[in-house]
Amino acid sequence: MAKQVKPEREWVVFSDPMDSNHRWEVDVTFLASSWECIFGCGCQGVRDEPTPEMVQGCCSYGAHFEDAKDRDRVVRAAKRLTDDEWQFKDAGEKRGIFATVGPTSWRTRKVEDACIFLNRPEFAAGPGCALHLHSLNNPTVHFSKLKPDVCWQLPLRIDHRIEEDDDSEVSTLTEFGRDGWGEGGDDLAWWCTEEPEAFSGTRPVYRSMETELRAMVGDALYDAIAAYLDARLQNARSAPAAHPSVASVTISDRRTTRR
Repeated sequence: MAKQVKPEREWVVFSDPMDSNHRWEVDVTFLASSWECIFGCGCQGVRDEPTPEMVQGCCSYGAHFEDAKDRDRVVRAAKRLTDDEWQFKDAGEKRGIFATVGPTSWRTRKVEDACIFLNRPEFAAGPGCALHLHSLNNPTVHFSKLKPDVCWQLPLRIDHRIEEDDDSEVSTLTEFGRDGWGEGGDDLAWWCTEEPEAFSGTRPVYRSMETELRAMVGDALYDAIAAYLDARLQNARSAPAAHPSVASVTISDRRTTRR
């Protein structure tokens, strides 16, 4: 049975600098952690059994698009890929890069039982996302401009809700856990934010994923979050507790601070 992790963690509430009727609940436990993507370097994949030899990461099932705008942006990005960047370029050009899964829902099409953009180990350029490879080959183009939203945002996640008492908007910024996969999340044999092997980065998440976070929450809010966490991490006595996946003791309280 898949391991279930239901960690307690520390949250900080920020007012949105651009909207007084909007506040953010920010998971500082994850943002201050040393998580980093270990695709191809120990990632076990997201199938129902560990499959590191397949080097598929979280690309086995195709990526669901946020909306038509997200879909169309990736369609345009695919046209920029070259033969030596994209193993399945011919298939993409012949049949398109997305499949329809509902009236207003689409995902990247699958080829050979994984995402059409996933280059396999036998490909000359090696395994990995063709869109990500194009970004590496063109450093002025960040991969967030090319990949589906869910792909470049992982393992970050934002959820929105409206408070009934005052109609204010509350957004939660946290990690993308098993529940982000829906009902299938419990069947994953491995998920990176639960495993200590993935917490091996040299920088905290809010710095290593700065570009992504700025795109997700805006520059003003990002600067406020970063300033707060910089101050916390500069003083060992006030640093956020270690992420539950690597902590040697159980985090037993949920502390909430307003900013």
